[in-house]
Amino acid sequence: MLQRIQTLYLLIVAVVSGGLIFTFDLWTTTNEVVVFAKDELVIFGLFLGSAVLALISIFSYKNRKSQFMLGRLNQILNLILLGFFVYRTLSASGEASDVSEKGVGIFLPVISIVFLILSNRAIKKDEDLVKSVDRLR
Repeated sequence: MLQRIQTLYLLIVAVVSGGLIFTFDLWTTTNEVVVFAKDELVIFGLFLGSAVLALISIFSYKNRKSQFMLGRLNQILNLILLGFFVYRTLSASGEASDVSEKGVGIFLPVISIVFLILSNRAIKKDEDLVKSVDRLR
């Protein structure tokens, strides 16, 4: 059923991970070069992987356990992405770092994680409702 609230949450994750990466920059280097997600192949792949997982999860609405598992996998993927950003911006502080100014795009995985948690909570609520109805039969 595509009218459930978790579909809206997963659609927001897909838009954030697949669309907003082209709009918001990740950081600015010391040479005043603005870096977007499409400029870094690993980051671009992780963002698109997150968007694809969200879309697959939307269309697997008949199997709630699979949908829940895909949401957890997507959360792990976004945590890896967030960890990569933290490592990239904080590990080489001082002169060795090529990141001079952080952009808004670094916070996109945080937004995705929040909406993935909300969608998993709604999926779990649906699963519990179905189980309670089955118990009554």
